[in-house]
Amino acid sequence: MTPSPTSVELRPLAIGEIIDRAATFWRAHLKPLFVLCLGFDLLNYIAVKAFTVAMTRTVGVLPGLGKAPAGTDPTQALSQSGIALGLMLVLYVFLVWNFWVATTAAARYVIPSQLGEPVRPSEGLRRAASRLGTLTATYLLSILWSVGVTALLCLPGTIVMGLGVVAAVTGKGSGGGTAVSIALIIIGAIVLGLGALAAVLWYFLRFMLLPPVLAMEDVGAWAAFKRSGALLKGRVEPGFMGRGTVRAMVLSTVVGGILIAVSLVSGLPAWIVRLAYGGNLLDPAAQAAIPQALLVPAELLQVVGQSFFTPLSFVVSAFFYVDMRVRREGLDLERRIATSEPVTQSP
Repeated sequence: MTPSPTSVELRPLAIGEIIDRAATFWRAHLKPLFVLCLGFDLLNYIAVKAFTVAMTRTVGVLPGLGKAPAGTDPTQALSQSGIALGLMLVLYVFLVWNFWVATTAAARYVIPSQLGEPVRPSEGLRRAASRLGTLTATYLLSILWSVGVTALLCLPGTIVMGLGVVAAVTGKGSGGGTAVSIALIIIGAIVLGLGALAAVLWYFLRFMLLPPVLAMEDVGAWAAFKRSGALLKGRVEPGFMGRGTVRAMVLSTVVGGILIAVSLVSGLPAWIVRLAYGGNLLDPAAQAAIPQALLVPAELLQVVGQSFFTPLSFVVSAFFYVDMRVRREGLDLERRIATSEPVTQSP
């Protein structure tokens, strides 16, 4: 087989080499990757817009986010807050699911291209569509697994906050007790926030290789769940940086920093419109009054800008999957044997 111009020699790569080769591949395939990613980003945009409209019409002004009308019923305010949290949870679940689908479709295009096999972006979409049921089932498994991890990581902060509440109740009328309770509640809130952040980071690291597994391997939901963890588990070389999770963390941090910077730059027009016409960014009523004829084009500009750079994270994930298979399973040797010319013996 003759490798394509952008295919690379398979061998174990350092972290810097993975990023460099992924960036080279991304530049060489920018147009198909952009087209592939744009549709998923537009779906995300539609979902966020629908969430915004639902928040404005169903929930209205939430206490702490805007100026609640005088005499607001506390029970009604609590109910509105619950609805808002529910809507945010639904949005988050959809956005992460759509991200996995997009990464699966991109991986099915990136990995064969990296290996020198002819492939079209449409094949990635067909693969993602055919694996949609398995992907969704695996996604649900990952959510259930992450609930336990999140509860464990948030437990210390919850305990400290609980102690603060107990101190506040039992120490009423005591200035020292009040100070201790406030300090415990603040410390607990900080620890709780750090635990929640650690849980989110753990989730994306633990399942970083799940989409490439679904894209390239014909396995079921439970097998894909275990397979993605097995590829990351343990060491692939000596030293701290030789751990699979550490390598994944470094790659995710570098790419995440790039994407955040791009999002901030491409989102400037939308933020300018929001500040100029909406004033208070935390007031849903003020934000809802912004002319959509100005806001939507600015937001779409941000979506287009992100669609150029978001595929870089897909490419890094795909290259990392191939590198882990090379290191753990000898994929490079397997490919050499599979692509070598058969040896004919003379009679």
